[in-house]
Amino acid sequence: MKYLGIVEALETDVRSGRVARGDRLPPQRAIAEALGVDLTTVTRAFNEARRRGLVSAQAGRGTFISETLDGKSFDQSPPLIDLSMNIPSQPSELDLRKLVSSGIAGVLGSQKGLLHLHYQESTGSEPDRVAAESWLGSRIEDVTSERIVVTGGAQSALFAVCELLLKRGDLVAAGAMTYPGLKAVAIQKGLLIAPLDMDDNGIVPEAFEKACQVQALKMLYVVPSIDNPTTATIPEDRRRKLAAIARRHGVVIVEDDPYAPLRPDRSIALAEFAPDITWHIATLSKCATPALRVAYVVAPSQTSALRLAGVLRATLLMAPPLMSALASRWIVDGTLQELTKAIRCENAERQKLASSILGHLRFAADPYGHHLWLRLPDHWRATDFAGHADRAGVSIVPSSAFATATYPMEAVRISLGVAPDRGDLEDGLTLLSNLISQPSIDARAVV
Repeated sequence: MKYLGIVEALETDVRSGRVARGDRLPPQRAIAEALGVDLTTVTRAFNEARRRGLVSAQAGRGTFISETLDGKSFDQSPPLIDLSMNIPSQPSELDLRKLVSSGIAGVLGSQKGLLHLHYQESTGSEPDRVAAESWLGSRIEDVTSERIVVTGGAQSALFAVCELLLKRGDLVAAGAMTYPGLKAVAIQKGLLIAPLDMDDNGIVPEAFEKACQVQALKMLYVVPSIDNPTTATIPEDRRRKLAAIARRHGVVIVEDDPYAPLRPDRSIALAEFAPDITWHIATLSKCATPALRVAYVVAPSQTSALRLAGVLRATLLMAPPLMSALASRWIVDGTLQELTKAIRCENAERQKLASSILGHLRFAADPYGHHLWLRLPDHWRATDFAGHADRAGVSIVPSSAFATATYPMEAVRISLGVAPDRGDLEDGLTLLSNLISQPSIDARAVV
């Protein structure tokens, strides 16, 4: 994982003397920009470094290399309860290790199994695209395999789409709170993000219309179902409005829709309302496991799909063939649907647990989602609260990681899926509930 690579590189620099004990580290945002990764990755790296005793945080001053390092292993501290990474919960009734092992054995044991160890087309193999068509057909009518490109995850797909369609200085509209991966792409490509007002139902169409009228927007980025981080799901009538506004003003839509399979009811994708201007990205990382590294892109046309494949050929070359074949196998034999249903049920139980502990607080959540969006009382800044929570043993993500506007709301994203079991989750949520009622030592003066 990227965050572990950052920690290990820092540890190597400390042991070699390149970084001295007591040195102050740069701000997390500066590190994220320098490394070309999202802020969440750096936040998790800092949390892991603190857990190992490699660094220490000082309120109001920053993060410093520990003064007390000795020749022993850094890994001496009790582990953090990680509620920062938005990954699927692992239902106890499904043994993912067994599913992956038996699935790969089945793929390789088939008549042409060894072909999945070879290079493949950058669009993805025909069987994989046909399987993707079957998987996506439940929420996008008339999707065809010719318009589908198989990619190595949603982040690489998002970068490739932006690389194909945008140039430095172009303006992308997104919610005032949005997926950090978009912000990372914007930094890498020199794009500008225009923040759009949001409410409980997601991006406000009138705000998008106004932005189109006063700015030269090139793209609208939207997470339509169980938004990350706000948890909002855009209703069908609002999706129609957003698509109509985009068409009227010549704005391309990138619809990043990883959470839709978790909802039991069918949500019609924007790609169905406006197929000729929408690039739909559907990863399996949120409804199955990030280990697959498989995402499907539905392009506006077959020609657009081939152009996107050309960009992918120059970057990651192809999606992982063995994992793509495993995903296809799971689609065909029903395993993926079964796994998604089990994750949905486990998420529902974890959301009920969260509500029982945090119910007295202001938060938004989808009953089937991985995360919740906790609004903080007036005496807490999000970054302060996340820092205090981390020092108390729970890792969460402040609103600044998602903000596209200058002054973000004071909120934190709490991810429920990464905790190995409900017991750890309960401990972490209880700690947060107790902490939030305490006064902040960095509290703002109330006037």
